[in-house]
Amino acid sequence: MPEPVIAWHPVPWPHGPAQQSAAGRHAAAAALSSAGSAERTVPRDPHGRPCFPRGFPGSISHTAHLAVAVVVPGAEAVGADIESAAVTARMAAFVLGERERRTLLPPAGEYSPRELFAAKEAAYKAMNGAGTTGEFLFWRIGLSRSGGTLTASYRGVRVPLWIHSEAGHAFAVAIRR
Repeated sequence: MPEPVIAWHPVPWPHGPAQQSAAGRHAAAAALSSAGSAERTVPRDPHGRPCFPRGFPGSISHTAHLAVAVVVPGAEAVGADIESAAVTARMAAFVLGERERRTLLPPAGEYSPRELFAAKEAAYKAMNGAGTTGEFLFWRIGLSRSGGTLTASYRGVRVPLWIHSEAGHAFAVAIRR
């Protein structure tokens, strides 16, 4: 299975929704090109979700200043999320279950609330993108770590996650193979 292709694009001023969407589409075109797709456009479905070309599943995410797209040729579905906003203790208590807070956040765990929020969003996109789990709320996804791998699960569907943080951003990718 090919490796993920990741492309970044800055969001131009005034950093509004139109600029964020356009930057995401630019990142998607670059990722598709690098992945070998002849098709470089990513239209939206009736619900506003991106529709990547057949054989090149992908995901788009953005903050007010940065957009990212991930394409994984041959995967079943891909989810990506980038977060720059602070995740407050109150938000973490809502989005993360008690076991997740106890085992994945410091001092027992190594992840920040922002990283786990991004992980759940990425997993939601990968699980929902394959269309097998039906509609659900992203915070219902469970996160656990085993053997050095962070995994998301919901109704028997499991998706591995990769997280990277730097410069005030948390970036997460989930791939259903």
